[in-house]
Amino acid sequence: MSADTVTRTAGPASTVTAVGRMTSLARAELTLLARSRATFFAAVFVPLVLPLSLRSATDDMDLKGAGLSVGTVILPSAVGFSLLFAVYSSLVSVYAARREELVLKRLRTGELRDAEILMGAAVPSVLIGLVQCLVLTAACAALMDVGTPEAPLLAVLGLLLGLMMWPALAAVTASFSRSVEGAQVAAMPLLLVSMVGSGTVVPFEVMPDRLASLCELLPLSPVITLIRGGWAGNLSAYDALGALATALAWTVLAVFAVHKWFRWEPRR
Repeated sequence: MSADTVTRTAGPASTVTAVGRMTSLARAELTLLARSRATFFAAVFVPLVLPLSLRSATDDMDLKGAGLSVGTVILPSAVGFSLLFAVYSSLVSVYAARREELVLKRLRTGELRDAEILMGAAVPSVLIGLVQCLVLTAACAALMDVGTPEAPLLAVLGLLLGLMMWPALAAVTASFSRSVEGAQVAAMPLLLVSMVGSGTVVPFEVMPDRLASLCELLPLSPVITLIRGGWAGNLSAYDALGALATALAWTVLAVFAVHKWFRWEPRR
């Protein structure tokens, strides 16, 4: 499917409403995503496999002393992996590819607004990430005897904040690349740092205090904190508000950066 196909598919619904225009664009983007085998595989299958690798790593952690269990460690980590790979990494490629194919430039000549273009393109990846998170949560609850969350509002809030924040961060990352390949390279630093330092592999509770305080400022950290705290029920109001403020600050900063620096055309 070519770039012209995306433009034509998005066109008919553009005379209806913003939701209709974004739905049409999302439908076309889902078709393109399914045809990109590498991106689709990384988005759909990698987040489902990575949590399995954490099971053996938790054996060397003093989880009981930190008030955690294997389930409350792996469940938030599984959600974090979905946000990083299904949402962030795949969208970096999507935004860069559509820009280089001049799809974004053509869409801007129609009735679609800038925000609608970016959000419509993000819908398939966000939905894939949401479904993955729900599936992995149900699997962890069933297989690891996690049970129901002690504070479900915190867990839901953490997931929703992650689904809003990481598409914006993907657009920012794609802005500073010259090609699809370059976009993937640009995404790697934040991807790796978030995997290692945001409480996904090693919970903050078992980190040294100074290191944990620094890592809590990373963009994925408040999401993991809210979900883990919501499930374990050991998150104080002060820590919950701190995580919420950090997540909102990253989201606002990312949206501002997109508005300021996002490139709609290839660099020549």
